[in-house]
Amino acid sequence: MKEATAKKPLIEFSDFEKVDIRTGMIVDAIEFENAKKPAFKLYIDFGDLGILKTSAQITDHYSIEDLIGNQIIAVVNFPPKQIADFMSECLVLGVLGKKGIVLLSTEQKTPNGLKIG
Repeated sequence: MKEATAKKPLIEFSDFEKVDIRTGMIVDAIEFENAKKPAFKLYIDFGDLGILKTSAQITDHYSIEDLIGNQIIAVVNFPPKQIADFMSECLVLGVLGKKGIVLLSTEQKTPNGLKIG
C-alpha cells in the first residue's frame, strides 16, 4: 500500500486568486549547460504577455524536439529568479514522479496566455 503524502495547510480562496497561472507555447528550448542538474532553458509564448523564459529540470522525460510547439501551464507572476547565469521569469508546472517531472499541459490547444483558475 502506498504511503499517503501529508496535505499542506488550508489556504483561503483569495490566496489562490493571487497566483497567475496561464497557458503558454514553448517556442524554443536549449540545453542549460551551467545548471547544477541537467535542465533546459525554455522560451514560452504567453500571447499578450509576450515570451517569458524559465529553466526546467525535465531532461528525464523530454528532448528539445519534444518540447518545442507544446502548450504548457505556468505561473507568470513570481518575481524573476537568478539560476546560475540565467534569469527565470516564470515557473512551468508539472507532476513530480519517481522518474522525473511530467509537465502539465492543455488537453486541446487554446490561445496562449489564457488564465487558469
